[in-house]
Amino acid sequence: MLAADYPFLDLFWTMLIFFFWIMWIWLLFTVFGDIFRRHDISGWAKTAWIVFAIVLPFLGVFIYLITQNVGMTERNLARSRAQREQFDDYVRETAGGGGAAAEIEKAKQLFDSGAITQAEFEAIKQKALA
Repeated sequence: MLAADYPFLDLFWTMLIFFFWIMWIWLLFTVFGDIFRRHDISGWAKTAWIVFAIVLPFLGVFIYLITQNVGMTERNLARSRAQREQFDDYVRETAGGGGAAAEIEKAKQLFDSGAITQAEFEAIKQKALA
């Protein structure tokens, strides 16, 4: 262990340990978050996984990752897809279907079909352009 006496190697070793510690904390949050977000297992099963991960941390977390890898991926993809769809719906709702041009086009179709009068068409047109 002659190399451990050098300050640079001590610094490198400390940085490596710190990196793995942060990675371990991130892994715990990922696994615990997935366990708590699951809807396909009961509360007892969730409790068992949490206790297993706390009593035997490395073994519990690694076994969960090995056995539940496909399920974690599918749940993350479904959650991401749902968030994207929700955002797209929000954008469509906020955009209002095209703005003033779309409103004028709808009013023109109503006017051409005889559903509204010329005065009503002009009022909708002025409101859309305002």
